[in-house]
Amino acid sequence: MGLFKSWKKQEVQEKAAFSPVSGELVPLETVSDAVFAEKSLGDGVAVIPTDGSLYAPADGTIVALFPTGHALGIKTKDGVELLIHIGIDTVALNGKGFTVHVKQDDTVKKGQLLVNFDIEVLKGAGYDTVTMMLVSNGEQFGEVHKAPPGTVTAGQKILWL
Repeated sequence: MGLFKSWKKQEVQEKAAFSPVSGELVPLETVSDAVFAEKSLGDGVAVIPTDGSLYAPADGTIVALFPTGHALGIKTKDGVELLIHIGIDTVALNGKGFTVHVKQDDTVKKGQLLVNFDIEVLKGAGYDTVTMMLVSNGEQFGEVHKAPPGTVTAGQKILWL
């Protein structure tokens, strides 16, 4: 019995990411781009946005920022590497409809506005606006857990390791 008294439960710190946009959370496997749907760049979530504001999903550092504003990478303070990609093939817009509010190597706080994007410009040019958030170094953390499909608000917990 004495052996069990001295045993302490090890605390496991959950690493969470919060929705970068408000909209409809859908399974990543349902997006129309096979690179994302087949999880080639990592497992994660997809949200069909209802407005064009993208917020930091966690505290961290901007480690990649495409000049077109359509995609960025964040390394969270917990070491999770998140790739956020706005729309499918939106790189072809060459930045049209995107306003970036951060730069490479910036430290960001969860909920900080990172990018504004004009949903009507994207749709008008024929692009799908679904926004993906992928864990690109998931092999370091194990299974990626996701909230069930449905309506989400920016800042709502949708992914955890």
